[in-house]
Amino acid sequence: MQTDTAPALSPPPDPDKLDILLGRMVGDLGAIATGALVVLGDRLGLYRAMKSGEKLSPGELARRTGTRERYVREWLSGQAAAGYVNYDEGSNLFWLTPEQVAVFADEASPAAMAGAFEVVSSLWLDEPKVAEAFRSGEGVAWHDHSKCLFSGTERFFRPGYNANLVAGWLPALDGVVAKLEAGARVADVGCGHGASTIVMAKAFPHARFTGFDYHAPSIARAREAAEEAGVSGNTRFEVAPAKNFTGTYDLVAFFDCLHDMGDPIGAAAHVRERLAPDGTWMIVEPFANDRLADNLNPVGRIYYAASTMICTPASLAQEVGLGLGAQAGETRLRHVVTAGGFTSFRRAAETPFNIVFEARP
Repeated sequence: MQTDTAPALSPPPDPDKLDILLGRMVGDLGAIATGALVVLGDRLGLYRAMKSGEKLSPGELARRTGTRERYVREWLSGQAAAGYVNYDEGSNLFWLTPEQVAVFADEASPAAMAGAFEVVSSLWLDEPKVAEAFRSGEGVAWHDHSKCLFSGTERFFRPGYNANLVAGWLPALDGVVAKLEAGARVADVGCGHGASTIVMAKAFPHARFTGFDYHAPSIARAREAAEEAGVSGNTRFEVAPAKNFTGTYDLVAFFDCLHDMGDPIGAAAHVRERLAPDGTWMIVEPFANDRLADNLNPVGRIYYAASTMICTPASLAQEVGLGLGAQAGETRLRHVVTAGGFTSFRRAAETPFNIVFEARP
């Protein structure tokens, strides 16, 4: 005889632990809501109009930006509550500290973060597509995301490239700087809007740079950026995927893109074919440890969210669909690179946000 068994009831929540969790939720909800205000202020030029650090009234900021005072006052109040701008009650004025300028108002700052909020915007905008991918098991291709992802990705990564690429990452590679100074041939694969390519081209005018990306609108923007930066003479951009770019190179660079590829082993094998006999493959990846437990921290939290919504779906939308994810870790990356035919693989440099690997034939 069959009897129905009632499902086991979970124990009641511990009130103290529940309060702690709810307190975290209040902070997280505030950060999420404030993110929309950051995107808004960035788009309207509100931060840039406060760049001098001068104390401003809502009315004056509205006049400088061609916006309406009532909206600006509410925006400033929310930013002050978040600690993103400062407020003086006596004068009813608002201003940015030099640190806040560096984060929100100065695109050239190594601490610029406004672009990161554009990336986060895409997570919300594209959530229905990713939800469907969860059900179907299929992917969401990079080009199927909202446009703000493409511009936000460039703006998010560019400060790190400006701060580290020429000063630290390239010198950490064996003999590469000397080759660049002498006129090396360089391929920047998965270049997006070309920020990394342009940084290198400006630093090494005798070298020849080619940026490749399968996403035609990104290549069009990269060409414009090269013109604006004055590096068109030694830089060109071409539409090509990672397994089909042409030419022979002394240095091939992959910036924050290997883990997004459906067939990263195939991409590694193609790099091996395109490298000069004494060439170098530089692989820049998001910082990650091999063990999940070691990635349960604020940086890992951001990267796992991006990996769930962007990186893993992008890989699963392609051939093979290995799905490395943004937190692949050194051991898995080593396997990918050596399976592609490389015999030398080492960690050359790192920051809190990136690891730089050097691979040689």
